[in-house]
Amino acid sequence: MSAKAISEQTGKEFLYKHICTSVAVQNRFRYANVTSETDWDRLTQDHPWLLTERLVVKPDQLIKCRGKLGLVGVDLDLVGVQEWLKPRLMRETTEEEFYICIYATREGDHVLFHHEGGVDVGDVDAKAQRLLVGVDDKLSEDSLEEQLFAHVPADKKEVLVSFVVGLFNLYEDLYFTYLEINPLVVTQDGVFVLDMAAKIDATADYICKAKWGDVEFPPPFGREAYPEEAYIADLDAKSGASLKLTILNPLGRIWTMVAGGGASVVYSDTICDLGGVDELANYGEYSGAPSEQQTYDYAKTILSLMTREKHHEGKVLIIGGSIANFTNVAATFKGIVRAIKDYQGPLKENEVTIFVRRGGPNYQEGLRVMGEVGKTTGIPIHVFGTETHMTAIVGMALGHQPIPNQPPVAAHTANFLLNSSTNVATPASTRTASFSEPRAANDATSVKKPKAGVPAAASHCPLLCPVKEEFTGDCYAKATMLFSRNTKAIMWGMQTRAVQGMLDFDYVCSRDEPSVAAMVYPFTGDHKQKFYWGHKEILIPVYKNMADAMKKHPEVDVLISFASLRSAFDSTMETMQYPQIHTIAIIAEGIPEAQTRKLIKRADENGITIIGPATVGGIKPGCFKIGNTGGMLDNILASNLYRPGSVAYVSRSGGMSNELNNIVSHATDGVYEGVAIGGDRYPGSTFMDHVLRYQDTPGVKMIVMLGEIGGTEEYKICQGIKEGRITKPVVCWCIGTCATMFSSEVQFGHAGACANQAFETAVAKNQALRDAGAFVPKSFDELGDVIRTVYDELVANGTIVPAQEVPPPTVPMDYSWARELGLIRKPASFMTSICDERGQELIYAGMPITEVFKEEIGLGGVLGLLWFQRRLPRYACQFIEMCLMVTADHGPAVSGAHNTIVCARAGKDLISSLTSGLLTIGDRFGGALDAAAKQFSKAFDSGMLPMEFVNKMKKDGKLIMGIGHRVKSINNPDMRVQILKDFVKGHFPATPMLDYALDVEKITTSKKPNLILNVDGFIGVAFVDLLRMCGGFTRDEADEFVEIGALNGIFVLGRSMGFIGESHLA
Repeated sequence: MSAKAISEQTGKEFLYKHICTSVAVQNRFRYANVTSETDWDRLTQDHPWLLTERLVVKPDQLIKCRGKLGLVGVDLDLVGVQEWLKPRLMRETTEEEFYICIYATREGDHVLFHHEGGVDVGDVDAKAQRLLVGVDDKLSEDSLEEQLFAHVPADKKEVLVSFVVGLFNLYEDLYFTYLEINPLVVTQDGVFVLDMAAKIDATADYICKAKWGDVEFPPPFGREAYPEEAYIADLDAKSGASLKLTILNPLGRIWTMVAGGGASVVYSDTICDLGGVDELANYGEYSGAPSEQQTYDYAKTILSLMTREKHHEGKVLIIGGSIANFTNVAATFKGIVRAIKDYQGPLKENEVTIFVRRGGPNYQEGLRVMGEVGKTTGIPIHVFGTETHMTAIVGMALGHQPIPNQPPVAAHTANFLLNSSTNVATPASTRTASFSEPRAANDATSVKKPKAGVPAAASHCPLLCPVKEEFTGDCYAKATMLFSRNTKAIMWGMQTRAVQGMLDFDYVCSRDEPSVAAMVYPFTGDHKQKFYWGHKEILIPVYKNMADAMKKHPEVDVLISFASLRSAFDSTMETMQYPQIHTIAIIAEGIPEAQTRKLIKRADENGITIIGPATVGGIKPGCFKIGNTGGMLDNILASNLYRPGSVAYVSRSGGMSNELNNIVSHATDGVYEGVAIGGDRYPGSTFMDHVLRYQDTPGVKMIVMLGEIGGTEEYKICQGIKEGRITKPVVCWCIGTCATMFSSEVQFGHAGACANQAFETAVAKNQALRDAGAFVPKSFDELGDVIRTVYDELVANGTIVPAQEVPPPTVPMDYSWARELGLIRKPASFMTSICDERGQELIYAGMPITEVFKEEIGLGGVLGLLWFQRRLPRYACQFIEMCLMVTADHGPAVSGAHNTIVCARAGKDLISSLTSGLLTIGDRFGGALDAAAKQFSKAFDSGMLPMEFVNKMKKDGKLIMGIGHRVKSINNPDMRVQILKDFVKGHFPATPMLDYALDVEKITTSKKPNLILNVDGFIGVAFVDLLRMCGGFTRDEADEFVEIGALNGIFVLGRSMGFIGESHLA
């Protein structure tokens, strides 16, 4: 969500710290927080001023009208505060004073002022003076004096003007969405901010972090804050997906785990409609393609909560969702399945029954896996797909309708993509008009397109403005038709999957050319990206900057922006500089509201329609689709989205828009056009904008609108129907009816889904739409039935004449998707047994990276996993690390270091210099590890006595590798060898090879004192003992590692550290 309430303490800290005004703000306060568990002695030690100052006490829990409710104590000493708190704590609930409030709307920021503040201010909406500061406008001192301060005494005006201007600037700079001070006391010494309530735009955290610091958002009054909610909020903050959790009743028996912001509200509505409000335990949602691990973490949190307390009737878990657009359902279900397996014991003990309904990419596999885990664990799990109405499982879970014994089995995703006939040719594009109309000659083209650089022309602008709003200022007209069969788009972002989905849609719609003309991606150079167009491959250009893309593709009039929430504003503002663009879809969620309002203002000035932010986009069957809208081809074909129907819809929710595709396709001849305007408080285009377009589009015969709690846009539809501007049948439903049944405020998944006043509730809006003449069902469950009834009437009176179906062309399935579905297999080009990063986390030889750190196996343990593909004993890991340390460097005089230094001084880069040093490693430098291990092992295994071994090497004229040192001797021992020897003797289970080598050393040093077992030789023979005696290797495996030269890797790895230091860093 975006607008979040903050505590009064936090709001005042922001004000005192950051306000810029010439007026003295006097009461810069000291505060102490008190709870029922407060230790008063400790409190007075931390805040000694409590014993000497006169005090004010009040709850800081987002309670309104605290003064009227008797919840403010003033002019008390500490004893008085304690007495005042006794009957109130943990219970529910004359200088001139002024009232000031600033709050945001779509049009700008309203400043409310009343000259009589305090607890008796009354209905400020009716009494206060009001000033609207437009988006990007500045608050002027003159406008304040003229419009707000008419009743303020002259000696107070100057002070108030300066303070309010500073307050407004603070409001803008710190991204407040609501800021109320009541009362604001003004004296000759300055102003006193006595009581304050505020909300900030939490999505602006990345902008305001330095000024905000770490803000704690208190829960709504009357509801506890749970650590699980904070845990999920933290997961959400770290994820590109959306994860939400609100605990309503931890003892409730009905728990939900719903995919999608809109769908989660619909499920809560249905549960409450069926009488389950008192047993509803939580509200939450997961969406935006969370990973398997993220879904697992979310699911285990829900399961942990619901299995803590038993319920005499048992419990139900509803795992629901609409038809996903792009989320791989099977992948997310894997995380849920893992959690169910982990909690199968508690789930059985609590008699939990699970109901699952889902659709979308790979949902059949997801449902299969979910059904299998029910069978293997013995937990009752009932699974349903798109053949079942989205919320039907709620009635089953609550016992209002029977559970089908054998629900219909949906076809596999792949079946939709296989041609059932022998004809593989692409059919002619015969379905370009509305499904209910004969094809017109010019229906395949949109409104006459302007030349590049010339604004689009359409009907006059007031036609597309909301009812009762006047057209003011200079702006270009917005097009009634946004998309046609000739629409060309630019994709901002390297979203190859979304582009391929659009091209596949184009192909099954029998478009002549792909709808994506180019891509813009600032992080690479210009190049071409390969995609499929039906059965063949094509290249689509990718540009580094927008200017080049626009210049080279003047036919483009749509931009689809997958820019991140941080870059979406700047990239969209840049796009609106190009007059050829008339539609922009902004996919990103979490753009600060102040930035969105600026985008809307610029778009209105330029005649551009914005779809989003926080949207999946929109679709015009037979013509064009935005990004991932409509899901994959199986859903496109199942919902008949490859050709136009007669019904146009507009929704806030992207996930619910795909559910509407399904509902409309089953109840009517299909969708003509559908748009998801986005879940933010200020969508770029409104319900009214699109309903008026549909009203003026001949091919649209009826309109469906899915509104929701929060905002007032639905009332403009009411007004349009009453005034006759909207004459086509409109079927409407506003989700969020459950909100009025909750005891405390709940912020739903969408940022705009929160009612601030009674008329913003879904119940109020549904009734208003019904009274205006719209077709409004009793619940979402009945939405499809009402749509079917209205459609049948239109068919009966001849308004709609259903046309004959035309089969779409077939599109081969992508290899990657077919492999993910398990339909094909292909031998890998490369395979490795030591590392795998394809799953949720990196795996070393079967050990997840999280376990690597949890077990603290260290660098030696990681080397054991990667080199030897097994977990080594602790002492072996320590020995490897000691070897790396003692071989790290041996001064600049050795050949490897010398070469490295020479290369570095010749100006070569670090990697080249390092490589030159490593290439000198051999029998005379470093290679003695392998050579010593081989020589000593061969002699020992053949049964030679140490003296026989020495004599044979002398007779053969060969040096004994690992014996001898230029400086060190029996009288001047090498401390590296001594350290390693002490460790090996103290930790290795047996050291036969080392003992053999030490016997050899006794013979060689008797001849010459410097013929000692050097560090290379010691590591070589000790490693043989490690491999043979640690219990982790067979004899053959141990010998193989010696034969292939693996031990020299220790020297290479260790000495590389020294070479790097010698060359560039010393």
